[in-house]
Amino acid sequence: MRDSLDHLPEKKQRELARGVAIIHEEFDEALKLSTAERKKKSRIEKIILFGSHARDDWVDDNRLDGYRSDYDLLIIVNHEKLCDVSAEWRNRAEDRLMRLMSRDHPVPGPEYTMIVHTLHDINEKLERGRQFFLNIAREGIPLYELKGSKTFIKPKPLSPEMALEEARGYFNQWYPSASEFFEGYSFYMNRGSENKAAFILHQTVESAYHCLLLAFTLHSPETHNIKELRSHAEQLDQRLIEVWPRQTKKQQAPYNLLVEAYVKARYSKKFSIPSDDLQWLGQRTKLLLELVKTLCEERLG
Repeated sequence: MRDSLDHLPEKKQRELARGVAIIHEEFDEALKLSTAERKKKSRIEKIILFGSHARDDWVDDNRLDGYRSDYDLLIIVNHEKLCDVSAEWRNRAEDRLMRLMSRDHPVPGPEYTMIVHTLHDINEKLERGRQFFLNIAREGIPLYELKGSKTFIKPKPLSPEMALEEARGYFNQWYPSASEFFEGYSFYMNRGSENKAAFILHQTVESAYHCLLLAFTLHSPETHNIKELRSHAEQLDQRLIEVWPRQTKKQQAPYNLLVEAYVKARYSKKFSIPSDDLQWLGQRTKLLLELVKTLCEERLG
């Protein structure tokens, strides 16, 4: 692992430092009133920057449809329940980080994506040769380490033949699923059931990104957040960036509504996506499916 952020501009270093501080603040706030002994002993052991900002190939301009590389953070905690995507501390931290970046960037700026694991889980994945975690172990930069915390084990990469066989299995599982969801979107659109169409379209996008991530790295985060999945996928191949224009907040709005559709399209009576936006989202999702198929076939061929 590298141990310095000197390759990043000072502004980015300050944003990362503030992000780490917010994560600690929300973690401590959520746990300080707990009477449960395990929660009292809960700890963040490491916060590691990975992805493009760690590798120094990040993008921060408008030449790629307004694309900006996100800050990717691996947070290592000391027991499994803290990893839950619905954990209060995590939701509050993500909300504060989103509002902070929205306030400080008049045009859409980078966002924070967080994955949370225990060290035991990480080491198990390194033992099994998960490429996603091998990359983090090789390229990641620690932003915080608890004194006395243990280190990663030595990774054990899979043989190319085993990795290829597993990746093809993931593609054969997830791509047909994504395609079937898209057929469901078309069915509900034709019936005029737009909220059902929005939910199924969310499932299409989610499955497409899981497909690509698993085919490329043998790992995909256990999340329904298609913003997070998109961020990880676009780092694997920048051809994916063209699918979702984002030069302005207005251009980002339909995708943000699709993110919300996973919950609100089913449970909120007030939720709706303008029909024109939903049709446009369907067109872009069709492009995403075609591109994911192309990229995976290139990768697995």
